[in-house]
Amino acid sequence: MVVEPICCPVCQSTDVVKHGKTDAGKQRYKCRNRDCSRHSFILKYSYRGYLADVKEQIIDMAMNGSGVRDTARVLRISPTTVIEALKKRPRSRAGE
Repeated sequence: MVVEPICCPVCQSTDVVKHGKTDAGKQRYKCRNRDCSRHSFILKYSYRGYLADVKEQIIDMAMNGSGVRDTARVLRISPTTVIEALKKRPRSRAGE
């Protein structure tokens, strides 16, 4: 039997425990690190919009002039997901 340690995607802590299952039957995990900003997570999301690399692509495409609908069509995600990712993006200051 091989035991693979589960790491928190935010703080990389291995102090992780099982935390129930989603409606789709996927295992949910909980990070027990008190300093971590994320408490619950899933290892393999079924929706691509939750992935960090997709969110980075959303920002990159927006900075290059792509529209919301174009970005959603290319990345195969919802336009609402694109809008929410852009709203949550921290604003960069001019000159930095």
